[in-house]
Amino acid sequence: MDLVSGIVVYVILWWWVLFMALPVGVRRDDAVQPGNDAGAPKKPMLAIKLVATTLIAAVLWVIIDQIIRSDLISFREMIKDWM
Repeated sequence: MDLVSGIVVYVILWWWVLFMALPVGVRRDDAVQPGNDAGAPKKPMLAIKLVATTLIAAVLWVIIDQIIRSDLISFREMIKDWM
């Protein structure tokens, strides 16, 4: 995987993991103040989720990179069969 492809794969993985991590551990605020949304989380823990997202995406990226480099899954043969 070249540099640009690696960055694109990492960014896609990062956003994918972030969207999965956002609802984890969310508790609604029971004492809603005027002007606040009733569904707003009490403590969103965004800093922890961003760090966890970065680490998980990095691990997944390394796994995907190793699979691509080892030719365990290769689309080159499939393309040759089509042509």
